[in-house]
Amino acid sequence: MATLFIGIGANLQPARHVRQGVAALAEVVTVTGISTVYRTPPLGGHAGPDFYNLVITAETALPPRAVKAALRALEAAAGRVRAVDAHAPRPLDLDLLLYDMLVCVEDGLLLPDPEIYTRPFLAHPLCELAPALVLPDTGRRVCDVAAALPRDAMRPLPAYTAALRALLPT
Repeated sequence: MATLFIGIGANLQPARHVRQGVAALAEVVTVTGISTVYRTPPLGGHAGPDFYNLVITAETALPPRAVKAALRALEAAAGRVRAVDAHAPRPLDLDLLLYDMLVCVEDGLLLPDPEIYTRPFLAHPLCELAPALVLPDTGRRVCDVAAALPRDAMRPLPAYTAALRALLPT
């Protein structure tokens, strides 16, 4: 079984779509952990509703490309239409961040996801879930990466986080 981390975001009916996204993911992979959920503004000064962002950890026997295909299918089932504007509002965004310690630079599959190094709403939840994690492409500790990124725009949603975590089997 491979251990993986998936970033989840939504800013169109985010409470509903994130909950449904986590439940749908649990049908594809074995979800083993859910980070704190954060409310964050859209990137790049784009107008639109705030996002809910989090990271989950999971286990799977699926290979990385099959995981990525499953994530795209779940996004489409939630109503996501990939637009030219990568920051456009969306009901669900699922990104494969890490797959074991695999480093992969292929068309359509970059692992670890390079956005871990620039997006606080990815790095901080990763640090929360796996504080000892060393990123395989650079050898940097994920918590060192997170410490270098600002958190001021991230608003934790503790009650919503607890409700999501209650979805996991005990």
